[in-house]
Amino acid sequence: MKATGIVRRIDDLGRVVVPKEIRRTLRIREGDPLEIFTDREGEIILKKYSPIGELSQFAREYADALGQVTGHIVAITDKDQFIAVAGGAKKELLAKSISKELEQAIEERETLLTTKDEGGFIPVSEELDDVASQVVVPVLSEGDAIGAVLILSRDNRDKVGDTEKKLAMTAASFLGRQMES
Repeated sequence: MKATGIVRRIDDLGRVVVPKEIRRTLRIREGDPLEIFTDREGEIILKKYSPIGELSQFAREYADALGQVTGHIVAITDKDQFIAVAGGAKKELLAKSISKELEQAIEERETLLTTKDEGGFIPVSEELDDVASQVVVPVLSEGDAIGAVLILSRDNRDKVGDTEKKLAMTAASFLGRQMES
C-alpha cells in the first residue's frame, strides 16, 4: 500500500472525503460505486467497483470464443480498464487502462465501426497503437453504460465489418443481460 500523507477526519455522519487529487488519479467520479474491504490489521480499503469485473471469467471465455471465430483481437472492458482480451494483444491490454476517448464513447453509448483512415476512429489504449480498424459496442445494464466489447484488427487487408459489429452487439447485449440477472 502506498502512503499519500493525506489525513482526513470522519464527520458526525461517518463520512470521509476522498481528496480530489486521489479521485482524479483513480478516475473516480461522483456517483461511482466503491467496494469496501477490511483486513485483520484494521485497515479499510476502498476499491472502485466494476460490475463487469464480477463476470471476468465468463467475459474471458466469451472473448476467447469471439477471437477464435473472427480471427481478430477481442477485448471486453469496464469503464476503466480491460477485463478480458483474446487474439494476440493480452500483454498490451489486459488490466491496462482504457483511453479517455474510449471512456467517453462508452459514456455516450456510442457504437463505432471505423478504420484508422476514416473519421471517428478512437485510440483504445496507450499501449496499442497499431489498430487498423475497430468495432466498439457499449455494454448496457439496466440503462447504464458499464463497459464495452471491442473487436480490433491490426491488418489493413482484413478489416472488421458489419459481421464483427453484429457479433460485438450480440456479446454486449448478452453481457448486459447477465449483469441484470
